[in-house]
Amino acid sequence: MSQTPLSPEALEAALRQIGAERYHNLHPFHRALHGGQLNKAQVQAWALNRYYYQARIPAKDAVLLARLPTTELRREWRRRIEDHDGSEPGTGGIARWLRLTDGLGLDRDYVESLEGLLPTTRFAVDAYVHFVGEKSILEAIASSLTELFSPTIISERVSGMLRNYDFITEETLAYFTPRLTQAPRDSDFALSYVKEHARTVEQQEAVIDALKFKCSVLWSMLDALDYSYVAPGRIPPGAFQPS
Repeated sequence: MSQTPLSPEALEAALRQIGAERYHNLHPFHRALHGGQLNKAQVQAWALNRYYYQARIPAKDAVLLARLPTTELRREWRRRIEDHDGSEPGTGGIARWLRLTDGLGLDRDYVESLEGLLPTTRFAVDAYVHFVGEKSILEAIASSLTELFSPTIISERVSGMLRNYDFITEETLAYFTPRLTQAPRDSDFALSYVKEHARTVEQQEAVIDALKFKCSVLWSMLDALDYSYVAPGRIPPGAFQPS
């Protein structure tokens, strides 16, 4: 970056460029998943490992919620926890993700036990939770800005999987429908916050690095799936073994 701060508009453009270059919709495993090139066991491995990310998102948000200094910020961020945890049993994003793993024929107790996780999945997701707890509030909020890019990937995922897999139904993919409205709402708030509060060169570099870090978390999860279940197919000891 230059030695002078970017304008809010230029900062937004820089953040969006990160998504254009680094978001995981560009990953070969993602393209194979949506293009119908995976078998059912490989889709199961994706859903099982992604469950850990989904299940830890409200924990990540709770860590940040405890650090927010104002009622207004806490009220805004609390909605994210409710979106994932739901307001009662059987509701919310985590419950909908479990319906996806159910629909793929995975045992729910096994999924929730986390016994079949790839080590990289656990390390990457845990690193994200730690990042949000240890970095500045500005960086923590900026790391959520991958939601800027998620409506596109959700549309690709739903249409591609419905078109290409006879074991996928609209009910199986019910997790994604609310995210088409939740993600833009959340990213609009986070982007406005970052544009307002990242005023110095150092702050702007920090939020750009935070978004790069989050993209790396998501990319590394797909790297591990590709290496373990596609090529060369070396599944670590203890991880999910397709039957």
